[in-house]
Amino acid sequence: MTENFPTMWNIYFLNHIMDSMAEGVFTMNVNGVITSWNKSMEKISGYSAREAKGNTCSLIDFSNCFGKKCPSSIHECGILEHEESEVKDCILHHRKGYDVPVIKQARVVKDEQDKIIGVVETVTDLTELEKARRKAEEAESRLAEYFQLDNLIGKSQQMQEIFSAVKAAAESNVTVLIQGNSGTGKELIANAIHYNSPYANQPYVTVNCTALPETLLESELFGHVKGAFSGAFKDRKGRFEEANGGTIFLDEVGELSQYMQVKLLRVLQEREIERVGENKKRKLDIRIIAATHTSLKQKMQEGKFREDLYYRLKVFPIYVPTLRERKEDIPLLVKHFIEKQNKKTGKNIQGLTPSAMRLIMDYYWPGNVRELENAIEHAFVLCSQETINIKDLPLEIRNFSYKKEEKSTTDIPNTIQGVKNFRHKDLTRESLLQILEECDWNKAETGRRLGISRTAVWKYMKKWDIPL
Repeated sequence: MTENFPTMWNIYFLNHIMDSMAEGVFTMNVNGVITSWNKSMEKISGYSAREAKGNTCSLIDFSNCFGKKCPSSIHECGILEHEESEVKDCILHHRKGYDVPVIKQARVVKDEQDKIIGVVETVTDLTELEKARRKAEEAESRLAEYFQLDNLIGKSQQMQEIFSAVKAAAESNVTVLIQGNSGTGKELIANAIHYNSPYANQPYVTVNCTALPETLLESELFGHVKGAFSGAFKDRKGRFEEANGGTIFLDEVGELSQYMQVKLLRVLQEREIERVGENKKRKLDIRIIAATHTSLKQKMQEGKFREDLYYRLKVFPIYVPTLRERKEDIPLLVKHFIEKQNKKTGKNIQGLTPSAMRLIMDYYWPGNVRELENAIEHAFVLCSQETINIKDLPLEIRNFSYKKEEKSTTDIPNTIQGVKNFRHKDLTRESLLQILEECDWNKAETGRRLGISRTAVWKYMKKWDIPL
């Protein structure tokens, strides 16, 4: 009895330690029969030590043991062969019938002769962590909704102003002119205006004004009657009539010919159309949204766009900033496009590495949001990890060299009107006037496009007697 006392004391002490642990711990013999079961395992599983001992671990039906569902035999699960399992997210089946998220790990126990005498497993309850994670995801989702209107995404001041403009435009029947670089999301803004308006259930028709030559575009927009021209075998409604009661979106309206500009002006003034080959006037109840990536004001000054049409279209103008003007929105957009591609591809990519995100933030984005989305889609093709790295990004982004010292002189952005880059020494009175006109005489925006300060713009204007 005296000789066994230290061993009995050690067992008692060991059991006391196990019962004081926050983690669930249980042991099995080489036949997979449970030999000990601590207090935390009782709490996590719902089974008392008395109920668990003598059973196998199939009692709690782990969802993942070496990549497969818990088998009924210790000889099938692989622990005796591998001797140690990886730390795994797993699910165990509670005595009351519900699932409990846990992290588990198992390893064999050997005696002094290196013979396996059993297995010990540790189980950590993730229930509270999962609750916290869900709350964080819900909070993030609510935050995302705050920074999103339909498919428009952004937390920058510019995007918040666009959200306000979209809501204001949606509440009226006003004609809207959306201006911005290619790829900035002009069509998304038009969609948001229509689908947040009282006309959301009415027709919404989109027409790209550059897609067809003038003769076909006239028929496409206004329709035609039978015999109006060769091939007109029957009467046909135009897109304006199809949109009656709803909204028509005219993309790239700046590319319309002078003849088509006159026809569009009449629609805006009279809200009526005539089909090609017909003298009958047809009244319309229609809202018109137009978009352009060029400066209609510049075209008007060059005699390429009618002044009366310009002001008819520009009743409610919305300017969409380039992506480089709202870089704080890039992380939100990246997250959105990753989630979109995860759903599309079935992958589970979590984000970008810090180095990849730095490059994404520094890159110039001449193709704007559309180019960013394409870059993420490209990365999904190459990425085989949980995070996108620089090597997964398109070549033009990987080869991009961010040179801050050059940005203020030679690396000046192309404007939405296609103005060429200028160095300070190349800046002329005429080129400054051109950019001022395109920026609606906003000196801060002019300075940004030239890579100089607002004060420098003012000094050039004073030097060349340009009215302030």
